[in-house]
Amino acid sequence: MTGREPQGVCGRVAVIPPHVPFVDQIAARWLEQAGHDPQACGEGLILLPSRRAARALTEAFVRQVDGRPILLPRIAPIAALDEASLALSGQSALDLPPAVDPMRRVATLTLLVMQAGKAFGDVQGVDQAWPLARALADLMDEAEWAECDLCDRLPLAADGDFARHWHLTLRFLSIVTRVWPDWLAEQGVMNPVARQTALLHAQAARWQASPPPPGYPVWAAGFSDAVPSTIAMLRAVLDLPDGLLVLPGVDMACADDVWAHLPPDHPQAGTAHMLAELGVERACMEQWDSLPPGCVASSPPARAALLSRALLPAHALEQWRAPDGPVGAQGLSVLRSTDQQEEAAAIALVLRQVLEQPGKRAALVTPDRALAGRVATELARWGVLADDSAGESLLAVPQAAFVRLIVQAVDGGLSPVALLSVIKHPLAACGLSPGNCRASARQLERLVLRGPAPPPGIAGLRGALKRAAEDPHGALADAPDAPEEISAFITRLETAFGPLLALPRATLVPVPTLLAALVETAQALATTDTTDGADRLWAGEEGNALGQHISALLAWSDVLPDSRLGALDGLLASSLTGMTVHGRRAVRGRDGTMVHPRVLIWGLLEARLQTADTIVLGGLVETVWPPATDPGPWMSRPMRARVGLPSPEWGIGQAAHDFVSCACAAQHVVLSVPSRRQGAPTVPARWLVRLDAYLAGHGRALPAHPALRWLECLDRPPGAPMPVSPPRPCPPVGLRPRSLSVTEIETWMRDPYAIYARRILRLRRLADLEELADAADYGQIVHAALEHWFRAHPSDWPEGGAERMQAMFADVLRESGLRPALAAWWGPRLERIATWCATTEAARRATGGPRTVLTEQAGRIRLEDLPGGPFTLRGRADRIDLYGDGTLSLFDYKTGTLPARRSVVEGWQSQLVLEAAMIESGGFPPPVAGRVTELVYWRLTGGHVPAQVLEVAQGEELAELIAGCRAGLRALVTAYDNPDQPYLSHPFPGEEPRFADYAHLARVAEWSAAREETSG
Repeated sequence: MTGREPQGVCGRVAVIPPHVPFVDQIAARWLEQAGHDPQACGEGLILLPSRRAARALTEAFVRQVDGRPILLPRIAPIAALDEASLALSGQSALDLPPAVDPMRRVATLTLLVMQAGKAFGDVQGVDQAWPLARALADLMDEAEWAECDLCDRLPLAADGDFARHWHLTLRFLSIVTRVWPDWLAEQGVMNPVARQTALLHAQAARWQASPPPPGYPVWAAGFSDAVPSTIAMLRAVLDLPDGLLVLPGVDMACADDVWAHLPPDHPQAGTAHMLAELGVERACMEQWDSLPPGCVASSPPARAALLSRALLPAHALEQWRAPDGPVGAQGLSVLRSTDQQEEAAAIALVLRQVLEQPGKRAALVTPDRALAGRVATELARWGVLADDSAGESLLAVPQAAFVRLIVQAVDGGLSPVALLSVIKHPLAACGLSPGNCRASARQLERLVLRGPAPPPGIAGLRGALKRAAEDPHGALADAPDAPEEISAFITRLETAFGPLLALPRATLVPVPTLLAALVETAQALATTDTTDGADRLWAGEEGNALGQHISALLAWSDVLPDSRLGALDGLLASSLTGMTVHGRRAVRGRDGTMVHPRVLIWGLLEARLQTADTIVLGGLVETVWPPATDPGPWMSRPMRARVGLPSPEWGIGQAAHDFVSCACAAQHVVLSVPSRRQGAPTVPARWLVRLDAYLAGHGRALPAHPALRWLECLDRPPGAPMPVSPPRPCPPVGLRPRSLSVTEIETWMRDPYAIYARRILRLRRLADLEELADAADYGQIVHAALEHWFRAHPSDWPEGGAERMQAMFADVLRESGLRPALAAWWGPRLERIATWCATTEAARRATGGPRTVLTEQAGRIRLEDLPGGPFTLRGRADRIDLYGDGTLSLFDYKTGTLPARRSVVEGWQSQLVLEAAMIESGGFPPPVAGRVTELVYWRLTGGHVPAQVLEVAQGEELAELIAGCRAGLRALVTAYDNPDQPYLSHPFPGEEPRFADYAHLARVAEWSAAREETSG
């Protein structure tokens, strides 16, 4: 050891530089002071800041003795002390009440928040009040760690010119701080942090009154910041005969005047504050800078100096001008990715590359749990299962998602999307095998849930099933998983969802009743034909943790006021937020791959005092690492300062210390920063910006890690990319359709591939889930209303025609069963359409109008003498006007875009012309016969201009148009009677159909992009 011997009350304090492996140094020095005696090593106590650090030190002892048997000292994390750890033998146990159950505390605080909200006129539900109660519990814990008496200091926070809502908040806090201690005393419990601080002070007093005998070493190691109770414990350790405080990475080169005025967001601010409270000068500390036996430096010694100088506070930046010695950026590199996914894939490549080096370890350190999950998923492509020691959010485990989906489905009236989310979940079975349940769910989806949403509830599903037409494509054949008969499956759903469906949705229900019904429903849905649902739902670490959480909610939620069913999802989400579970649920390979021992994923707490050969610091963006400085919902920054609570910037300082420590914990460190996060541009972490600026000032820059170049080559196919060709199906002539409707002729011209897919492959586009009523439904209402009117009045015009036509439109709208909001939106439009139609029709009748109006007339013609055989054209005319002289007018109603006259003349929109050709060829039954003299489009929108009229052609022009259309149809059929004629997709650029249902099947987006690149 180097440095001075301990003197008087100052005690022994040692510092381990950042480049020396911390836990290995502690183990080596402990063995040295015990003379490497396996039995003597077991005498003593080592205090550490966390359980993870204690586990790391245990592993370091094993490495130092090379697996030889040895008695280890007591290794205790300071946050886990209890009466047993206090070594109070010979004395009575501490007279402290037990700690209040965390769930009970938050539930009671939620009740207080809701009661206060009513008093202040801000009524909130349980799901809204729970997060506020959690924040209030955190505020209590923070005040108790800081040993700040809120009861005495809250009046100080009210001084000043604050917004009114802050004064109301402080009034509520004063109520809580007066009521809460009385409630704790009445229940015979304590706040958990208050009890922990009392234990720490008791341990300090115990050592001061009766210290361990000489020869019993007590070390406190790894502390970089401390609250008052921990400082009292450390002070007691320093006063012991064999007490020792070992600190990690204290900046010994920082000037005294800078050290004395470090801002709270500086990496060394917490350490400086702790040493000042302990009365320890840096000059009095020992330097343990020699490497332990068998260990190598975790990083180049100059790197710590580089980071220390780059992160100097603003008032000391003049020291940037003249660096002492080399810059020290060896082993550092930066990974600047485009977004989160690219960042995760590149980090996975960095970690995977390390595994090519025998014995080397790689670690990802990040507070971003989403990034950790992405990297773990990317590593799975190589069969590497990473150990994510920070755990997984309990909110994200499958069991929690399943339970929340159930609540959402019932609260939404079993709407299609919500219901399918439940019954297609891997945990859903409904008493069947999981495969059969999913097959039944797919059949229910196709037969009942596609298209407009059915009415809410089980009754709505049964009604939709009754109305479903016979569908030859509806039944599914999923061998070996077969769907159950659909009505029986709906009965299973009714039984499984029964406990929740039986609860009233319009009235308030006790929260325990809601939770009990939810558990019963979830277990019923998870039950298979061989396994009980409870065994599936609560199995494993994740299921067990969720089960314990819901059990605690059931036990303590009786204090909460009655709530509606819809609040249950918010309550579950807010109560699960922030909770983690350390399980092994990660996907395993088919070969049973286990967690890889050399790839690690750490959170910031887990990474402290750890080392590896390569470390990636991921998610280095503002609001992630460092985190956002949020003072919380209960106090503003000035209020916290007046009360005496720590500044939120102290959290930034601890994050900065973690950054520096991790950056010095490996020979190779990769600093990763994405340019975008969740679709928005990011701001790089302030430490990375500082480091870049410092290096740029000395003509240097961090090298870019090659992982992004590796990523570009990872999924790139060998050779030059080959652009895909458009499809050219040429089915046999015998399979080609011999009958089409007039609307399909237009599709045949614009997109022949759609005819191939629909009529030859017999593929149909599935309707959307919860399909909204659109323009097509609007058009159906308009067509139906006009059909009813002209069938009732084909040749006469009644008195009050406008009012009666408006009533007819209103009746059809009402019978359509649209949701009220949409009916209210369309009602005025339909009224304007009816008014316009009545006015226009009355004028036509008054000026020699048609003798008879026929509506929705169906007809067909048969074309003979074609290479492939006869061809039938079918059509349905919206309206045909018959005149006394044997002439006819043909109308087509449009509620969408009005066709351009050029498109009709050129044949791209030939529906009305083809119907005219069918009439003149005798394709409609009597009395439709004669010569068509007028083709008219009515565009009926009901907008500011209710309608538009397009007259296509008349006289000789119309006769030529009809003849040309008839000849064009024969030529089209003849062309496709050639077996070499392909059914192309969108063969005429600029004339594509507006709605192309088969464009995805024809890969239009792919080959059209390739065609544009080639032509460009």
